[in-house]
Amino acid sequence: MNKELIKAWFQASRPPFYVATIIPLTLGWVVAGEAGSWHPWRFVLINLAAFMVHLATNLANDYFDHLQGTDTGASIGGSRVIQEHKITPETLKRVIILLYTGSFIVACYMMNTYQVWGLAPILLFSFLSSLFYVAPPIRYGYHGLGEVFVGVNMGPIMVVGTYWVIAGHPGWSPFYLSLPIGLMVASILYYQSIPDIDTDRSVGKHTLAVRLGKERAITGLFRLWLAIYTSIIALALSGYLHKFAFLSLLSLPILFKVIRLARQATDIVELDSYGKYVRILYFFNGAVIIAARLLCSFLP
Repeated sequence: MNKELIKAWFQASRPPFYVATIIPLTLGWVVAGEAGSWHPWRFVLINLAAFMVHLATNLANDYFDHLQGTDTGASIGGSRVIQEHKITPETLKRVIILLYTGSFIVACYMMNTYQVWGLAPILLFSFLSSLFYVAPPIRYGYHGLGEVFVGVNMGPIMVVGTYWVIAGHPGWSPFYLSLPIGLMVASILYYQSIPDIDTDRSVGKHTLAVRLGKERAITGLFRLWLAIYTSIIALALSGYLHKFAFLSLLSLPILFKVIRLARQATDIVELDSYGKYVRILYFFNGAVIIAARLLCSFLP
């Protein structure tokens, strides 16, 4: 495989976005580990399956958006590897099938080996959510439901699912702790859709941002993050997180900055570039939540 092809696959897979996956998985592992059930090999397998699904989801979005003409023209969505003729749609299709098959095998191995078959319907839901985000006939991402499904899958399902595999049973604590995580991941997808409001509208992709318009969508982002901070504080006050969690408020200036910059942006490329601040907010607050949960076990 030559250097240019490696760069193309890196561009298509967008591995930096895997931080959105590793945080909920780590949180579920930490909560399970409090009872002494760390099982690092199980955690490795969980990450392997999750990484394959994460990668398959990104590639599937590129593939099906290309088939429907969503990422053509002025759109800046997706990885653009098809539009730039770096990887063919047929190659993407084969790799997508391979990745989903691999994740299915790993998931079946874990459910059978650790006797957690109760996860089967949840994993089926996650698979269908991953595939039909933009794939016909469902295409729920085209109907303003992307943030809801992404928040559920990368919040409660990932956190509780990881806890379940590690501990051998589900639990309420990981569910409560997963709520701000799910909202934060949803906020990343939500912001990513704002620069493409006009191009998405032109192809009939009615994302939440398209329905709201730029100004109201940016206001919605601010309100969403206020709800996230509120949930983190509530978890700290109720004892699910150590008071260390109040450090999440230190990231408020970043929120104010991204809102200000987004309102002032004059073109979609500039607006898209500010999405990095939403990802920074997620990484910082996700790390604070994990640390605050760990401290619950060691400090009063």
